[in-house]
Amino acid sequence: MLKQRLTDDMKAAMKAGDKPRLGVIRLINAAIKQREVDERIALDDTQVLAVLEKMVKQRRDSIAQYEAAGREDLAAVERFELGVCQEYLPEALSEAEIAALIDKAVTATGAASMRDMGKLMGVLKPKLQGRADMGAVSQQVKARLQG
Repeated sequence: MLKQRLTDDMKAAMKAGDKPRLGVIRLINAAIKQREVDERIALDDTQVLAVLEKMVKQRRDSIAQYEAAGREDLAAVERFELGVCQEYLPEALSEAEIAALIDKAVTATGAASMRDMGKLMGVLKPKLQGRADMGAVSQQVKARLQG
């Protein structure tokens, strides 16, 4: 289970004295705990992946903003946090694999226009959760449905 792996890695980082890594793992655990408290549930692995994806997206946005502002020092910190968060996500799919999944979903749902995008994304999201940038997938689906 992903939460157990995070706990084990946190203990290992404490023992190794790796404060930067420990801080990021604590941030991840805090985000998970916050969602569990807010929703009064215990998160399973897919929900933990959703929390991690959100954190990855936030880090990417922050990196872009820091680089635009010329703050390379802050961008480097965000890049480190991004790397640690990505360690817990499954291996990313290639562009060809994503395109193949989109083609299968279009065939399965019979999607033909932009009106079918929600239905198509509903089929794709569980398959791509944590393995692809859903914003990029959305752009590919739009291009496929318009094209």
